[in-house]
Amino acid sequence: MLNNKSLLITGGTGSFGQAFVETVLRKFPKIKRLVIFSRDELKQHQMAAKFPTSKYKSIRYFIGDVRDKERLYRALKNIDIVIHAAALKQVSTAEYNPNEYIKTNVIGAQNLIESCLDTKVKTVIALSTDKAAAPVNLYGATKLCSDKLFVAANYYSGLGKMKFSVVRYGNVMGSRGSVLPVFLNCIKNKKPFQLTDKRMTRFNLTLKQATDMVIWSITNSFGAEIFIPKLPSFKILDLAKVIKPNNKIIISGIKKGEKLHEEMITSSDSTTTYDIGDKYVIILSNEKKLTDKYKKRFKIFRKVKEDFSYNSKDNTNYLSKKDLKKIIDNFKKK
Repeated sequence: MLNNKSLLITGGTGSFGQAFVETVLRKFPKIKRLVIFSRDELKQHQMAAKFPTSKYKSIRYFIGDVRDKERLYRALKNIDIVIHAAALKQVSTAEYNPNEYIKTNVIGAQNLIESCLDTKVKTVIALSTDKAAAPVNLYGATKLCSDKLFVAANYYSGLGKMKFSVVRYGNVMGSRGSVLPVFLNCIKNKKPFQLTDKRMTRFNLTLKQATDMVIWSITNSFGAEIFIPKLPSFKILDLAKVIKPNNKIIISGIKKGEKLHEEMITSSDSTTTYDIGDKYVIILSNEKKLTDKYKKRFKIFRKVKEDFSYNSKDNTNYLSKKDLKKIIDNFKKK
């Protein structure tokens, strides 16, 4: 699928980017070119030590920022596929630095879209977040805007000629800044756990699942859709108790812009949402031709019920404490 293709990933030195690159190099050893585009010089240096160009001939390290359209043009020359993972992501920081988040998450997205259109990139997959569904914080609002821009890009290119699609998922267990390493660090430093609310739930997604989902989307997208994986949920309180049952827990209260539960599909999205087996897809084009393609591609393709929503609280699939212990043990081995 990716062999003999040229692929660029923005934000390629982040948690997802590094896992994605490792997966691509393992599964597609004949990939023509794999461009790591990011603005972090130190992380690029560290990543180059892990994936040296002397060993991996296809890799190129490219310092750049999605805010810089001219630099994007240069990086996208002869690229077939783009994975857009670059974003400013900290919810609380966004509330006090809105302009910076808009510059990267919204204007940066538009810069990438225009550059991809002009350089004739064939497939673009943009990574989104649960916070883009009914956003209550500025970060989520910028990602919702970004999602809309990538979907709309299909109408500039003409459906079928170039593909712009979105993959939306929630909490990646064990990624930088996620709750698992934070809790483990509390144990290491003999500090209490801080929970904002005992009722809080989250979806669980591993980095492997995230990378596999994006690779799957490259082949299975038609353009103008948002893919959402079906995932198990877990209670943050359960995770804390599994890590160390007798550790003190401080309830600090909901932070500004934070949600009690992750939501990936709102009831307002239900009119354009379809169940395709182990995933959902929101089809944001009214063209019957596109839904006909889905019917041919997938064995399961059925419209969800009216007012359907998909959130971590009402999910029917929850991780048990035994499941959580296994996840924690696997994370510690890394």
